[in-house]
Order: sequence, then structure tokens, then C-alpha cells
Amino acid sequence: MTERGSAHPSAHLGAAEHIRTYPFDPSASVSGVGIQVGPMGTDGPWAGGVGLSRRVHRIDFHVLLFFREGPVRHMVDFTEYEAGAGDILWIRPGQVHGFSANDRYVGTALTMQPGFLPRATVESTGMYRYDRPPLLHPDQAQHAALEASLEQLQREYLDTQTLPLSLHASVLRHSLTAFMLRVAHVSAQAAADECRPQPDTTFTRFRSAVEQGFTTNHSVSAYADELGYSRRTLVRAVRAATGQTPKGFIDRRVVLEAKRLLAHTDLPVGRIGAAVGFGDSANFSKFFQLHTGVTPAGFRAEQV
Repeated sequence: MTERGSAHPSAHLGAAEHIRTYPFDPSASVSGVGIQVGPMGTDGPWAGGVGLSRRVHRIDFHVLLFFREGPVRHMVDFTEYEAGAGDILWIRPGQVHGFSANDRYVGTALTMQPGFLPRATVESTGMYRYDRPPLLHPDQAQHAALEASLEQLQREYLDTQTLPLSLHASVLRHSLTAFMLRVAHVSAQAAADECRPQPDTTFTRFRSAVEQGFTTNHSVSAYADELGYSRRTLVRAVRAATGQTPKGFIDRRVVLEAKRLLAHTDLPVGRIGAAVGFGDSANFSKFFQLHTGVTPAGFRAEQV
């Protein structure tokens, strides 16, 4: 598939809970730190958890799958990606995804808890750039550098003897930052947007506010007032970061959540509309059809 859509982290109540969310489990990490590194499949950190779940689900943390065999088909937010040896699949918090029931997952899985890396690193690596494609294809030189960086990170992760826990965690953050900067470079190339300015603080705050409020608030003016910006400032910041208007950004988020619930739950259309901020089912249906070209019921039927 070549279709690529935006998505954003999800932390919503009500209908959204019908899509199971797997939280990050620090107790499964070596020394309880905020990352896990290990082989995919039956021997890795996912041996009893999310890695074996064949049903679609959400995660509330970052996952990077570094494949050493392929092809492997993996669904992320309504797009099936086919990964080969040397590819990386980056699944961000809140994205709905599903493992293939037929393909072997061979390689290394890296999971990281939001908040483990400092904010400056999060911004510089584009960890919440949902406009970038999940599937990355490093070239030969990039792949070799990524392998070396990942091996170093895994050695530091497993070394619990030579440093006290606080220093161990600090070293892990530095090693993880080095690895993620390399991944981010490949990600930026994949999106062909190296020359596009990074999202500024205005957009970052707007994106977070939308994520927290889109189920009840679809008003650009309300977000501008909440954040203390003029509407013009918000328009400029969102356009620079995404190429969209603020209203378009909000509407895309609402549509994505509605699609997730229509495809992955049996909730009535009216309940789904209410879950994304529409008190009237007819208004929700009109909104959804305007943005997708099909009715909610029609979209759900297409997923069968």
C-alpha cells in the first residue's frame, strides 16, 4: 500500500475503550527502565504480551520493529505495510495496528515509554510526527549504522552490573537518543520533508490540545483561546508544520478515530458519533460522508 494517513496518540474514554489498549509495562524491562530491547517472537520482551496479539489493538508507547527477515505484512491505521529484511516499522502511541497471523517476525523489537527521552530529543527526532510513514527502508550504509547503534543500545540495556541504576538510565537515554536520531534521519528522508521546518512549540501545543479535546471540541477559536494564541498565529503554525488548516487538522483526527471505532468495534453508529463529539447521529453521518465519501455504515461494510 502507498496510502499514508496521519494519526495521533489516543487516551480517550467511553467507546474508544472497546479497542484494547496495551500500556507500557516497566516491570518487563531490565531494571524497570523505560525501554525494552530484545528479539521479536517467542523469546523477546513481547513473548507474553502485545507481540503475540493478533487482534487489532492500540499501544500507549513507541514500538520500532527492526526486521531481519521478510516479507512481513503489518497493518497500521487501515494501511497494510509489507516489511522486508533491513526495514524498520515505527508504530507510535495511539495508532491502531495488527500483527499478521501468517508471517514470521524475526528481528529486534525496541519499545520505549513516552517521557523516557527529554522533550528536546522528542522534538528533534519527530517522535510524534504522525504525518511520516511508519515503514522505513534504510539504504545499505544507513542500515549498517543503525545495526551498530542498536547493538550498542542493547548492550547498554542488558548491562546492569557496571553502573548504579540512575547512571544506567542516563546512559540508556544517550544511547537511545543516538539511535533515534539515525532513525529520524531515515524517517525525514522517507517523508521527503528534510527542508520543511520542524513543528514549532505553537503547533506542538495545539496538537496536544487537540489530542486531549477532539472528542468534545472541534472549534479552532476555542483552541486558540485555550492556548492563548491568535487564530492567525495558530493558522500559520499548523500550516507550516502540516500543510493543513487547523480545522482540517481537527477534522482529520475526528475522522481517524471514527474509522477506528467503525472498523474495530461493534458499537452503533450513533454511539461512535457521540464518542467523537456529535450529539446527533445524522450530523455525524453527514460529517463523515463529507470527509470520506461514504456513510459510516458504508465504511463499516467495506471493512468486512
